[in-house]
Amino acid sequence: MRAGIVGLVVFGAALTACSSDDAAKPSAVAGGWAPGTVYLTARETTDRGWLDRRGLIHAHSVHSHDACDGQPKDDAGVVNSPCLDDFRRGLCATRHDFVMLTDHNDSFGSTEYPDALLYDASRGDVLLERGGAPVANRLACPEGDPPLVLAGTESGLMPVGIERHVASTPAERGAVYGAETAEAIEKLKALGAVVLVQHTEKWTAQQLSDLPIDGFEMYNLHANLFIGAGPALGLIADLKEPELLPHPDLVMLPIVSEDKRYLERWGTVLASGKKRVTTMGTDCHQNVFKDLLPDGERIDSYRRMMGWFSNHLLVKPNAEGSFGDLELKEALGAGRLYGAFEVLGFPLGFDFHAETPSGIAEMGSEVAAADGPKLVAKLPRVQSLDASAKRPDFVVRLLRAKSGGWDVVKETAEDLSFVASEPGAYRVEIRMKPRHLEKHLSSYVDLAEKDFAWVYSNALYVK
Repeated sequence: MRAGIVGLVVFGAALTACSSDDAAKPSAVAGGWAPGTVYLTARETTDRGWLDRRGLIHAHSVHSHDACDGQPKDDAGVVNSPCLDDFRRGLCATRHDFVMLTDHNDSFGSTEYPDALLYDASRGDVLLERGGAPVANRLACPEGDPPLVLAGTESGLMPVGIERHVASTPAERGAVYGAETAEAIEKLKALGAVVLVQHTEKWTAQQLSDLPIDGFEMYNLHANLFIGAGPALGLIADLKEPELLPHPDLVMLPIVSEDKRYLERWGTVLASGKKRVTTMGTDCHQNVFKDLLPDGERIDSYRRMMGWFSNHLLVKPNAEGSFGDLELKEALGAGRLYGAFEVLGFPLGFDFHAETPSGIAEMGSEVAAADGPKLVAKLPRVQSLDASAKRPDFVVRLLRAKSGGWDVVKETAEDLSFVASEPGAYRVEIRMKPRHLEKHLSSYVDLAEKDFAWVYSNALYVK
């Protein structure tokens, strides 16, 4: 771990060599998707009545002590306005539908609602209230739909969507937020929270099975950076010649990889018979790489980190055909979630479900092996792929949980179907060789032939 941290610190410090305050922002490739391009999810419901809503789960704002290069607030408690502005700009620029904040308790616990929701009436924010109290914030953006902000904390556990503080004083709150007990989990759920566990690498599979949590992370960006020290050294060697670097929004691609610790624990817990939703944690703080890339933006800007990947929730629309915090939390708790690394391109058309005699079963659902359920996965395409770019190579893989990880049950380069006669927890991943990125990778062009995870589904449970 120490070597990883040293590598990251050296990497961040060395980037001064290619910093430029007045560098021009890279433009999108005419006629198609390019790194940094974002799209709204479809506004209409799917053919099964769901809203696919894309957002962040695990993000830190000015209400975390270690955000904003360790200076989120001054000694008088006044927030760091430039950092807060960057958070809001990043959330709007990446066009997310929601963010579930996970601020650390030493600041979150002393921040009252609606401040904990980043509410600012002067900017046009609109509170979502229940019982006369604020529970979420529709954060106003200069353009586009307002993303919904939910409060939460990363302390002992990681409850998200907390509708109000658990007690009246910071000390009483901290006693619950910092606990890792079934009693604390019960109190948090009573406040409307979906209780997750952060940094899966720090927990044993036994703990993740025994605690009455709703789920844990299948991927965490911060944790993953610490195991990328080796590739970071290669990037450091190229920093004095920025023309050798990948596109600024792809600069982490040589470092970031799948984390075996997460995959192993995920498989082990589900193979034990437990149902857990799994999420992708951005864990953005704006506190790692303050130096600028050639596009004039710091490496770990909120926009750049927020745009790397997201969680897609299949949300049941409310009576108005829209969604609020309750609809998001219901989808999360039910396990109707897939994660997508949109840094490689926006997946359009992904689906994973089971067809049974009684109808369609979604991710997170249980189906009976005796009914001969057909597991169906749809291969997505890259939205607005540049017609002049090379075609990416895809693999659709169906996996079944086992102690220590996952077994590959079937894989194909097309849509997949499989009749599951053996009980177990099944998930799908879409893998990609991103050949369409070739012209954006400069001297790192070999990455265009590397096998990357593009989409991770949650599990279907065959009993």
